Amino acid sequence: MEQYDTTCTTDPFARSIDAFETLTRTLSGAPAAGWTHAELEEHLETEGREVLRLLLQDHLDLRALREEREARDPGSIRPTGPEGRPRPWLETGHSRRLACLFGHVRVTRVAHRGPGVSNHHLADEMLSLPAGRHSMGLRRLAVTEAVRGSFDQAHAAVGRRCGRVLGKRRLAELVTEAAVDIDGFYRARIPMPCSRDMPLVIQADGKGVVMRPEALREATRRAAVKAAAQGRRGRLTPGEKPNRKRMATVVCVFDTRPAPRRPHDVIGPPEGRSGDRTRRPGPKAENKWLTASLVRPPEQVITDAFGQAQARDPHHHRPWIVLVDGARHQLDLIHAEATRRGADIHVLIDFVHVSEYVWAAAHAFHKPGSREAEAWTADRLTAILAGHAARVAGELLARAGQAGLTSSGREAVTACHRYLTGHLDQLRYDTALAKGWPIATGAIEGACRHLIADRLDITGARWGLHGAESVLRLRAVTSNGDLDAYLAYHAAREHERLYPTPDQATFSLTA
Repeated sequence: MEQYDTTCTTDPFARSIDAFETLTRTLSGAPAAGWTHAELEEHLETEGREVLRLLLQDHLDLRALREEREARDPGSIRPTGPEGRPRPWLETGHSRRLACLFGHVRVTRVAHRGPGVSNHHLADEMLSLPAGRHSMGLRRLAVTEAVRGSFDQAHAAVGRRCGRVLGKRRLAELVTEAAVDIDGFYRARIPMPCSRDMPLVIQADGKGVVMRPEALREATRRAAVKAAAQGRRGRLTPGEKPNRKRMATVVCVFDTRPAPRRPHDVIGPPEGRSGDRTRRPGPKAENKWLTASLVRPPEQVITDAFGQAQARDPHHHRPWIVLVDGARHQLDLIHAEATRRGADIHVLIDFVHVSEYVWAAAHAFHKPGSREAEAWTADRLTAILAGHAARVAGELLARAGQAGLTSSGREAVTACHRYLTGHLDQLRYDTALAKGWPIATGAIEGACRHLIADRLDITGARWGLHGAESVLRLRAVTSNGDLDAYLAYHAAREHERLYPTPDQATFSLTA
């Protein structure tokens, strides 16, 4: 029969039990009977958090007592450190503070020591304590709040939930530290498979973020210094840049089900649609994956997008559709990466981007907002969707020569002609509509707005490079629906870094 341990008769949870009983006495007392529900909530939030803190503290103290007792047992095995060297001596009473979701607690543990080696704390490894003072739960809360709103709002939210356990500057540092394993997480993650008849879509775009002067790219920084040396002016000249932004590259990869359409499903007649034909809906994005970066060059972000596509379709059985806004440098990077991977891609220009050029040309011939401008634009866009972009471009120049346009109007027509003829091989909308492919970059436009404009572009924000990069990438992880899985992966990787084992090189984590 197993004997009872009689070395300690005091209840290890006496303090937390006493705090709980005090709370129940307060709630059952006469004063509490007159509290409103809001006052009850406020009291329970504060005092209940203290009960939870004491429960955690009592548990840690109990573990410390048991560890000390086991370490003093003459038959116990002396541990070895991560380098494999033994620690024959022990020293009790080593403690460290830990800030957690319930407040501050103290962790007391035994230090195992040896000649010429650092102290080894088995309890730290068993508890998987972080390198700093703040617990993983507190870090998770800080990340969740910081990617949602400003650092001020995140700091206030943590304070309301946990009390005064975290400063604003340290919160920003925790967010930066939390983003270090994103690349490894997605390299180890296996995407969901799809059938070969589902197109695979890649979209790319850029979005500027207002940065501190030291975080700007060198060319932008020099331009800003030069503009500042010229003195302050009332306003910028037409086309002049304020030279305070750094461009982030944003990419999106998703699957979609084919949704064949006709040109008139996209462009309705100016007089309105009749009820004779039902408008066919366009394809919808599924299993969307986003990534973005301010630090890495655009070619690296494009490579990441193609890497995600390769993981979804390693043997290139599915059609790969690449939608862009027509930037030549971006197209060159995409074609270079596709050639490197041996991928057959179908590049399309965002149809909304094309329509902006056609609308500008329409306003050269007709009054803006008139029915004639709408009808003229609808006819040309319908023809472009039907595969007649070259014919539309030729008709533009011919009509411009006969209409006697102003210089600004002729410039708009010339720009539209140049854009259409320069991208004819990326304007095959007739093929795309027949096969049910998307023809617009709504997914990446929405991603730029959500990832950057809704957080990094809030009023008054000026970013340092590492803080902006971390928040941007963590927002992408959150948008992918992977934040919980990523933080669990990050915690495991952090444990590996802090508490390595001699045989650690023989295995690796998966997501």
